[in-house]
Amino acid sequence: MDIKAIMQQLGQQARQAGREISKADSNKKNQALFAIAEQIENSRENLAAENQKDLSAGKANGLDAASLDRLELTPSRITAMIEGLKQVASLPDPVGEITNLRYRPTGIQVGQMRVPLGVIGIIYESRPNVTIDAAALCLKSGNACILRGGSESIHSNQAIAACIAKGLQQAGLPTEAVQVVGTTDRAAVGELITMQVYVDVIVPRGGKSLIERITKEATIPVIKHLDGICHVYIDDKADLDKAVTIAMNAKTHRYGVCNAMETLLVAESIAGKVLPILTEKYLEKGVELRGCLKTCALIPQASRATEEDWHTEYLAPILSIKIVADMDEAIAHINQYGSAHTDAIVTEDYSLARRFLREVDSSSVMVNASTRFADGFEYGLGAEIGISTDKLHARGPVGLEGLTSLKYIVLGDGQIRQ
Repeated sequence: MDIKAIMQQLGQQARQAGREISKADSNKKNQALFAIAEQIENSRENLAAENQKDLSAGKANGLDAASLDRLELTPSRITAMIEGLKQVASLPDPVGEITNLRYRPTGIQVGQMRVPLGVIGIIYESRPNVTIDAAALCLKSGNACILRGGSESIHSNQAIAACIAKGLQQAGLPTEAVQVVGTTDRAAVGELITMQVYVDVIVPRGGKSLIERITKEATIPVIKHLDGICHVYIDDKADLDKAVTIAMNAKTHRYGVCNAMETLLVAESIAGKVLPILTEKYLEKGVELRGCLKTCALIPQASRATEEDWHTEYLAPILSIKIVADMDEAIAHINQYGSAHTDAIVTEDYSLARRFLREVDSSSVMVNASTRFADGFEYGLGAEIGISTDKLHARGPVGLEGLTSLKYIVLGDGQIRQ
């Protein structure tokens, strides 16, 4: 099997389909999304059967319980895929939107038009429902995409790909607008991330090792985030009830997600009031506490945090706690140890909140809200292709607008430059 030839063919087909899909109007794209949803509904039994092949192989290969859970397509997850397609169809189409149109002294009008990126390569692990999320967002934003799921979900992804192809065909759009790589050979990834002629941007979704590899080896721009080392800072002007509720939700709502809090920062003057309350609640939830010297003196149940703890995304019921002198020290800690993902302050002081928003250099910064809100759906984007901690192009949850770019347009009436 010539992997290079296979991937080159996928790239050529995607580039051609991308030109077609970029011209499709909103109605046609929405027809395709509804048609794909119908195909998924009609293929429930087949999707479950193909998914069972992946689950059986995963168990035989020793996949852990968490990985098997991510891999499984339950009836409710299939329903969620269908609803997701319909939700994306209901979102405003960003393609062709003209903004900032203004007259210049010469009489010309200058503005910006939102346009698709072109061909997007998406590399992801385990969860086959990502295939639908990625296809829907790329399709609605006028992009072609090449999807490379994990080898552990090959049967599920191919079954979903068949539904997507039928839906595109039914709507009169090129089936090559969404292509799922059919080989499990890892060499396919290496080819995909270096096909500058055919692919415009790469989006990796998965563990840190995958994203590090893609970032290191890709010769195409990458939209990514490596870690989700998220912080909540409880200021001495915080409302205690809000602080406890937010700190609990940010950590314990779900542990294995990138927007879960990993480090809690507490102002020294309020630590004696809030930490004992939080400690009792965290211990009830089975959360292991690791703290600085001051934290350990206040909370005997906490073990001493190491320098490595401040750098760690646990994705588990473990929490680092640091008592800080004030917000200046909290911001310094976040900017030194954070991953530029999501950080929050709990305070009733409007001026301090404004400073926190300005000075914390993260893709999402929050006031009096849980870090768990850092999500495309919660932000009103309908869905997301991932979270970006980059500073160029897209930052934060990447939805439809993040999969487009802006070009300048000029409207004239015969003007020439003098």
